[in-house]
Amino acid sequence: MLVGVTCLITVVAMEAMAVSTVMPIVEDDLGDIWLYGWAFSAFYLGDLIGIVLGGRAADRVKPVLPLLVGVAVFTIGLLIGGFAPSMWVLVVGRGLQGVGAGVVPAVAYVCVGRGFPASIHPKVFAVMSTAWIVPSLVSPLLASAVAVTFGWRWVFLGLVPVMGVVVCVALYSLRGIGAPDEPSTESAQIAMTFRLAVGAGLLLGGLSMDEPWWIAGLAALGLVVGVPALRSLVPPGTFSARRGLPAVVAIRGVLTFAFFSADAFVSLALTSVRGTTTLYAGMVLASGSLTWTAGSWLQARKIGTWGPARLERMGAVCLAVGLVVYVVCLFAAVPVGVWFLASAVCGLGMGTAYSPLSVVALECAEPGREGAAISALQLNDILGVALGTGMAGVIVTVGDRAGAERLTSMAMVFLVAATMAVVVALLSGRLSGPMPLRSTALNPSTAPS
Repeated sequence: MLVGVTCLITVVAMEAMAVSTVMPIVEDDLGDIWLYGWAFSAFYLGDLIGIVLGGRAADRVKPVLPLLVGVAVFTIGLLIGGFAPSMWVLVVGRGLQGVGAGVVPAVAYVCVGRGFPASIHPKVFAVMSTAWIVPSLVSPLLASAVAVTFGWRWVFLGLVPVMGVVVCVALYSLRGIGAPDEPSTESAQIAMTFRLAVGAGLLLGGLSMDEPWWIAGLAALGLVVGVPALRSLVPPGTFSARRGLPAVVAIRGVLTFAFFSADAFVSLALTSVRGTTTLYAGMVLASGSLTWTAGSWLQARKIGTWGPARLERMGAVCLAVGLVVYVVCLFAAVPVGVWFLASAVCGLGMGTAYSPLSVVALECAEPGREGAAISALQLNDILGVALGTGMAGVIVTVGDRAGAERLTSMAMVFLVAATMAVVVALLSGRLSGPMPLRSTALNPSTAPS
């Protein structure tokens, strides 16, 4: 089963690393810099819908069924992105990719919850994070080479046949995971998820306007539409980060805002401020993915003794430091090679802080309700990415309209991200020290060597 899940995550990782690397080339071809952030936000807003669909469906039927639907939608999105004549069409394709990709992690986490004993969940999550290693090494280099040799469109189209092979492997390995003994009777709440996505879109769209009345009106409307929807989709107490599952869900959203709002714009910062190639930018991003995996394995070894709160605090502080180094790296006096150090520090912090939240979420979930718990976790996870990348795009757009130097805009993006990482460090105390409920079998000797 782990083989199928890992293969799916690998393809998703390949797409994420490839698009992040080549987006400056796409923007040069299609224009509309103000839609740069939307190429990421649309993907993750689509993820919101896919996550709820996948998690709730997996609580009712065999996980393989929603997985098939998700893969089909993801593939359609790849085709639309590959043939997009404008940035607007590309954004639509990215949204469909997000819907399909959102189903994959939700179903994967449910399969882990039902297919593996709780005592080895940390190691399983570490293995799943390792699925980023090959894409981290290959995807940025391959994406840059493909974009230069054949055109950026083949970065999308080239993944279509790969997805066909991978889904066959996944379906075979997951065929033994059945439906829950007592299927959930809850509504999938798709309407609320759409409402949340629309609300987030209105908020980001409003903030990117140049007229004060449009900014205030659309942003306020987005909050009115989106906040009640989010409240209905996450555990009670999430907004106040109440101890237990609500705190886990809240912290995950802030954490992903911090990391991905910066990560999505590293390639643009390197190419437009420091004058490097997208190939160089891809290698910088790859260094962060490698240390993310190292941080994930670190938490697998230490979570039983250190506890999730300590790991979360350590990871958040590490991430904040790396983001501040990004700001320093924008200046020409700093050797461009220091970007590798900044990315590596950010990745290590993220790997240390990210995986423990998944472990605690599964531990807090009621038996047979793993899908609902993971859906809430992944939903706030992706909402954090969507809002983070969207806000970063707003900062760049506003800066360009005001005539500010790109260095100034990029510095603001990284400083806002660092501030959010500090918030995570402050909230980490809401996680209990010892592992709760079903983790009693955890101890350091079970961690991988």
